[in-house]
Amino acid sequence: MHVRAPAILVAARQHGETAVVARFFTEEFGIVAGYVAGGRGRNLRPVMIPGNLVDLQLSARSASQLPFARVELTESRGPWLAEPLPAAAIGWITALTASALPEREPYPPLFSALEGTLSAICHAPSARGWASALLGYEVLLLRELGYGGAGERPQGEMAQVLEAMDALGPALDHYLLADRRADVMAARNRLRELLGRIA
Repeated sequence: MHVRAPAILVAARQHGETAVVARFFTEEFGIVAGYVAGGRGRNLRPVMIPGNLVDLQLSARSASQLPFARVELTESRGPWLAEPLPAAAIGWITALTASALPEREPYPPLFSALEGTLSAICHAPSARGWASALLGYEVLLLRELGYGGAGERPQGEMAQVLEAMDALGPALDHYLLADRRADVMAARNRLRELLGRIA
C-alpha cells in the first residue's frame, strides 16, 4: 500500500514516548490511519494538531499492517486554538469525523465540506459567520451515512442556529456516536455552551 494525498488530520493519539497513531481524512481514500514516528517530537508536534491540512504519504508492506505515515504541513489551525470558540469547534468537528466515518470509504462531498467548514471557523470574523456552516456539515454527515437529513441549515440569527443545533444533537448521538467509548458528544456540548453565551 502506497498512498499520497492531501489530507485533514482528524485525530492523533500518543503511542509510546514519541510516536503518534493518527487518523487522516482524504478525498480519495476516506479515513486512513497511520503511524507517525516522532509525531510528538519538536518538529512534528505542531503538525499533529487535529484540523491541520497536510500532505500525507502512507506506506505499508501488507494490508494488515498499520501504515507508516509521513506528513508535511500545508495549512495550520494552530493559531486559532488559543481562542475558546474556534478551538471548541475544531475539536468537535474533527472528533465527530474521526468517530463517525468508517475507514477507507471515500466521501468526497464530506471532505470538501469539512475543509470549507474548517476554513470558515478560522477566517470568519466571529462564530456568527461559521456556526451555520458547522451545522450544515453535521446535517451532511448524517445524510452521507444514510440517516437522512434533519432539515436544512438555518441562515438566520444565532438563536435559530442554536435551536437547530439542539434539535440535531439527539440524532448525532443516537445514530453516529452511540457505540463510541469516548464521550465525543461532550465536545459538542461544550461548543454549544460557548455559542449560547454569544446568542
